[in-house]
Amino acid sequence: MKVKIGPYREHRFWHNWAFNKFGWSPKVKTSIRIDKWDTWSMDHTLALIVVPMLKQLKETTHGAPYVYPEDVPSELRPTKEELLNYTNNADTDGNWFTRWDYVLDEMIWAFEQKANDTWIVDKYSREDQEAHQERMTKGFKLFGKYYENLWD
Repeated sequence: MKVKIGPYREHRFWHNWAFNKFGWSPKVKTSIRIDKWDTWSMDHTLALIVVPMLKQLKETTHGAPYVYPEDVPSELRPTKEELLNYTNNADTDGNWFTRWDYVLDEMIWAFEQKANDTWIVDKYSREDQEAHQERMTKGFKLFGKYYENLWD
């Protein structure tokens, strides 16, 4: 696999003019080549790409989306009063960003486990294996649920 994504172009005022007059819009130059072995274990291949991207996003994030209370532990959940404030477009609470960090951490952990080839099934009890898989599945579900929030 080889992926090359050029730098994102800055949007300038004349781009609107060019789009309105000629239908031209600046595009990011991309070049993607997928080899046949990249899809043999695509979940592993994608995990190798997703982990560093999620880590960078966590390090450089400037905001956080709304995180549903059922996606975080009880100690991070908002109170009923805070939930009412959200519906009235009020400000965030003290755990707003902590909840997003928790979700990102769960995604990162799940994809790290998928990328990790050293997980040995025979070494752990059935209960440990099931708990491990459940947590990985939760991280992947969070990735899907918050996919459109993975931007900075």
